[in-house]
Amino acid sequence: MTPLALVPGLTAEPVAVLIDRLRERGETVATAESLTAGLLTAVLTSVPGSSAVVRGGLVVYGADLKSSLAGVDAALLASNGPVDADVAVQLAAGARERCRASIGIGLTGVAGPDPQDGVRPGTVWVALISARGPSVALLTLSGDREEVRAGAVRGALDLLKADLDTLIE
Repeated sequence: MTPLALVPGLTAEPVAVLIDRLRERGETVATAESLTAGLLTAVLTSVPGSSAVVRGGLVVYGADLKSSLAGVDAALLASNGPVDADVAVQLAAGARERCRASIGIGLTGVAGPDPQDGVRPGTVWVALISARGPSVALLTLSGDREEVRAGAVRGALDLLKADLDTLIE
């Protein structure tokens, strides 16, 4: 099964367009993924030629790895928990810095089926940091684990598209 098959309704064409836009702009991307466990990176790299723009990805499922690998402030994790807007932003910043990419994307949330630290399944924070600044979005998704993870990937791709559509003045 291909990574795209794990995101129902997503085809290679819009992902290829994003990869082409990154290449045209001379930009690179890296990810730090929690609940998606590398699915976003797998989707991005399913496009031939993506190695020119995808620098890498960090799978930081465990809270301690969010700190040690992605650079999320341990005090922030202790006070806010892993499913938090600021954690997503720090994941994006960590991916960007550690993988030396121009764009970093961070994803954190609860895929389910059970709540985590009082956070209901389907709650996802997606963040992106680029030269154009940070963007962060709260996604409230429904469905089973696979549907939530697929929705998180679509949300991250939407954030990337919006960032690449922004003109630098």
